[in-house]
Amino acid sequence: MTENDDQNEPTLFLIPTPIGNLEDISLRAMRILQTVDALACEDTRHTRKIFERHQLDSPPIIFACHAHNEDRAVGRILSLLRDGKSVGLTSDAGAPGVSDPGQRAAAAAIENGYKVDALPGPSAVITALMVSGLPVPAFSFLGFLPRRPGRQRKVFNAFAEAPTALVFFESPFRVAKILKIALECLGNREAAVCIELTKKFENIHRQRLESLIENFQEKKIKGEVTIVIGPPEREDAAIEQEDDINNMIP
Repeated sequence: MTENDDQNEPTLFLIPTPIGNLEDISLRAMRILQTVDALACEDTRHTRKIFERHQLDSPPIIFACHAHNEDRAVGRILSLLRDGKSVGLTSDAGAPGVSDPGQRAAAAAIENGYKVDALPGPSAVITALMVSGLPVPAFSFLGFLPRRPGRQRKVFNAFAEAPTALVFFESPFRVAKILKIALECLGNREAAVCIELTKKFENIHRQRLESLIENFQEKKIKGEVTIVIGPPEREDAAIEQEDDINNMIP
């Protein structure tokens, strides 16, 4: 056990879980899952699959902590911490608090002076960036975009000049629509639509936005979708950098 995992001190452990393949869980995460006094889960059924797959012993207390009961669940977490208990927190897949429940629990624990320990682990964001094959000098994570097209345009326009890749989550029913708005705001960039990452039917589509729009216009998609859009073309970036230098010359 590492120093950070000392459960003699009441601690909230933020535990990432596999985004698809249940083998993508660390030894440390499995150990913490078994040794915490209580476990708060976005969906207890989902987390139980991890216990069953790896034949782990369940903690004595397991309860739900999701978007519809988060206030009550956070109160229970704080009560357990006050009693000197260690509490684990998992979302359905990936990292708690990153486009998933967990941030409010972490903030409340910190505000009340309790230790919060985040374990590294699976991430659809990093996995999509790696498998896209696109240049990633830096990246901006946009989470789930707003549902209204006007607000989506505002988000894309805000990043149109940034020399970064963009990565975000999207509903499988709106892929073609969001790609059209991205094309309108960002130009015909290289992109990747990543479907069901790490799962049996993982499918990665790598093309320019125009081609991806044509590809997904009539195609029905099932499963989780993460989209990566590459940074502005190097030629554009070079011209922009040259303009910046020229503007600095008196």
